[in-house]
Amino acid sequence: MIMTDLHPLAGIYAAAVTPLTADASSFDFESVPAFIHFLADRGCHGALLFGTTGEGPSFSPKEREAFMRSVRVIRSQVRDFKLLAGTGTPSLSETIELTKLAFELNYDGVVVLPPYYFRKVTDDGLFNWFSEVITKAVPQGKYLLGYHIPPMTGIGFSLELLERLKAKFPGQFAGIKDSSHDEAFATAVGQRFGKDLLVLNGTDSYFHHALINHAQGAITAPANLISDNLRKVWDLFQEGKDPSKAQKLVTEQRRFLEQYTPIAPMLKGLLHKIHGLPQWSIRSPLENAGNKVVEEAAEKFSKIV
Repeated sequence: MIMTDLHPLAGIYAAAVTPLTADASSFDFESVPAFIHFLADRGCHGALLFGTTGEGPSFSPKEREAFMRSVRVIRSQVRDFKLLAGTGTPSLSETIELTKLAFELNYDGVVVLPPYYFRKVTDDGLFNWFSEVITKAVPQGKYLLGYHIPPMTGIGFSLELLERLKAKFPGQFAGIKDSSHDEAFATAVGQRFGKDLLVLNGTDSYFHHALINHAQGAITAPANLISDNLRKVWDLFQEGKDPSKAQKLVTEQRRFLEQYTPIAPMLKGLLHKIHGLPQWSIRSPLENAGNKVVEEAAEKFSKIV
């Protein structure tokens, strides 16, 4: 089934790593333009800043603002490149302020984690929390995506909660970034909502499955490295062609990268080793991948074709 009438945020996004200087004390602002151009040149429709791969919870609101402003300036150099910001925190007031900031900076959308500290909250509590964020921080014509990643947050979005939020905020609540890694959930969401709910898949290995079930794109960590192949799956599907061969390669690449968790240190290492981007550091409590490990991974990764 060929997707038609795609959402304005449809497409392939990198859950972008965050460029940090060698001592991890500050952002490597000088390398940001090259990184954004790199992602765009390899097929990304846009990037998500400060998601899980971007180490979002490791940065203060002030730090996030500085980086978001720097990327906003560069975005004008890259035609039609969309920017999403991860603005969800356990604090309702902080989430509202970060979300307001993103739209003041003309970001295209935000991706918002549920308040993950309290893992036994009800759908009513989550509905009230997200309703307040949307009412106070998301203008008409802008979009919020819920970040569905129960393995990390301990809580997620039920189908009933999605339906309530979509009914109350049919435009502003666009849908979800689905990082549940659950094919059955992807199927259920597609059957329940069709194309009325924007779903951006977070698991490269079943991207084609998600597209068949009405997903309209992907936001993934491996897209930092494999967006060219994800874009092939996307383009073939939009053209009504079979993307199985391209999906097979994406799946093999994803499964290789899944050996390294958390993935951000290895992605930064491989971006440097394979593509010549700066050797960005990682912020504690994560640890940089060792040079030997990166070299061995780069050699093995290059053989996946």
